[in-house]
Amino acid sequence: MSNNLLFSINNQNQKPEVRIMNELTKQTAEKFQCNYTIFEQGTDPELVEEAYMNSFAAAKDGGYWPAILSLDEHASEWLNIVSGETDRDQIISGCGDNGKEILQERFETYTDYMDEKELENFTGNETEGDRLHHFMGYISFRDKMLEADTLLLELPVKHPWEIIGYLPMGGWNECPDAEEMIAICKYWYEKYHAVPAAFTHDVMEFYAPDRLNGIDGIEAAKEHYAFCNDRIDQGTRTYRLSELAAGLADSDVWYFWWD
Repeated sequence: MSNNLLFSINNQNQKPEVRIMNELTKQTAEKFQCNYTIFEQGTDPELVEEAYMNSFAAAKDGGYWPAILSLDEHASEWLNIVSGETDRDQIISGCGDNGKEILQERFETYTDYMDEKELENFTGNETEGDRLHHFMGYISFRDKMLEADTLLLELPVKHPWEIIGYLPMGGWNECPDAEEMIAICKYWYEKYHAVPAAFTHDVMEFYAPDRLNGIDGIEAAKEHYAFCNDRIDQGTRTYRLSELAAGLADSDVWYFWWD
């Protein structure tokens, strides 16, 4: 085991074994009142992903769902804001069944200016797209290691979309607010079996073990664009739905970044 891996707490009442730990990281982890593992900045990100997959495999029988949280330089500010302005129980209990309608409305808003020809061009007929199989939002571009201390949380929620009650990002720029996001996550879990998995202050990644679960790629790409228009506007080479759709067909990780 890497010396950079800070050991998991197997029971919330137990004290973790600590080799090197940023005290703020420990304090942040304990605020969630759940089992957690801390991975120090500079750790091989494969260790985080391996731990997530092991936790995910046990989640349905364990009364929790896992989530990865990168404690980058903006995370503390974000967490302090959401803890003071949001009601976790209200977000979870208020989750609606309108995720599909929210995405449809957002897609129409983003494409309302397009005429029929422009919409056809935006759809395109690309057959190649990036295939994603690993989380990457918490990886440093400089050395490909963890950019910041990172938590693997085992959040005490019954359903994976309820993770948003604990990590209610959104509500700024084009990012859906927490109430919209939890409804979308519920809809996507029921439709694709995709779960919110990895978070930074401006990145959200889903784990989709069944990939598109038999759903048409263009349909899925429209929903991804509605959720995060930068997924195409800044995340593709052709700026077309078909490029994203081609990649999604063979991807079990979904990546979203709000500029």
